[in-house]
Amino acid sequence: MDPWLIWLVAAAVLAAAEIFTLTAALGLLAGAALVTAGFAAAGLPLPLQFLVFTAVAATTVVFVRPVVVRRALRPPAERFGVDALIGRTAYVVSEVTGAGGRVRIGGEEWTARAYDEALVIPPGTTVDVIEISGATALVYPRE
Repeated sequence: MDPWLIWLVAAAVLAAAEIFTLTAALGLLAGAALVTAGFAAAGLPLPLQFLVFTAVAATTVVFVRPVVVRRALRPPAERFGVDALIGRTAYVVSEVTGAGGRVRIGGEEWTARAYDEALVIPPGTTVDVIEISGATALVYPRE
């Protein structure tokens, strides 16, 4: 079997293993094996093929992997769903207590409870959404 084909198979196996591990390391090794397959197809001797593989693998693992991991672990830039409501302003529609009430958040009416259960928030008050618990907004009056 030709060496370039062996490198190509190694690249495919490493790429498949990366799909299951998601470590970003095996994918970079697959890329190094793919580059080495190109050099092997060009007729580079076997010892130099190993040198190319080692150099490309070391370079990518040391310099590229930290960037990929840092980017993958970054929290999403925008919040979606109920997470996007936290911190928004709401207006009290019906009196809000620790037991219940209603607020309007961005055109939608939500059931609400006071974040501090001892508070009674009258209608017309502007409040901040502190937390969303199920379908209930926990709110606190603005000062």
